[in-house]
Amino acid sequence: MIKKSIYYTSILLIIAIVSSGFKPYNSQISEWLRMEDSASLRYIFPSQKNDDYVNLNVPFVGKFFIGFKEALAFKESQGKYNKVNTLGYLGKYQFGLETLKTIGVEDSLHFMSNPRLQEKAFVTLLSKNKYELADYISKFNGKVVDGVKITESGILAAAHLGGVGSVKKFLNSNGERAKKDAYGTSVRTYLRDFGGYETKGIEAVKNAKVK
Repeated sequence: MIKKSIYYTSILLIIAIVSSGFKPYNSQISEWLRMEDSASLRYIFPSQKNDDYVNLNVPFVGKFFIGFKEALAFKESQGKYNKVNTLGYLGKYQFGLETLKTIGVEDSLHFMSNPRLQEKAFVTLLSKNKYELADYISKFNGKVVDGVKITESGILAAAHLGGVGSVKKFLNSNGERAKKDAYGTSVRTYLRDFGGYETKGIEAVKNAKVK
């Protein structure tokens, strides 16, 4: 009889303990989490008006190197690998045939059909120009010439537009000799518009060639 009493008592205790685990917890909500009954929540939904998004810079590439090359490519060709302009300049970054030869690219048809080669050619030319303009980058970086703050990325962009010689002439003349391309875009414009980007990772290489 005693054993049966202990058995049933144990069962009742177990049931009581388990049941207590399901009792509601009377939590206290912090005052700063409370809302008045009269308060309302405001939600901002995506706009259906395209005009609300015209100033967004997507993707958000900022001043990183990818931002530099994509901004320059858009200026040159709207980023189109198959672009050939009226003067015969080729590809996403608008290379001239002679410039391509200086970095080891001889086959223009292969160049036009190969986006990866175009990207390599762009970086290779940057390396070559950075080597040739190293003294100018060191001397003029951070200075203001003809109202434009000179930076490494601006110098490299301007050299892509008009060649190394045109950049040297502009800087040596304190901005008085500002060469323009056939469409009227000046070296000064590229120095200004493409200044301040991250190009430190570009290695300066004498006579750089596409590998």
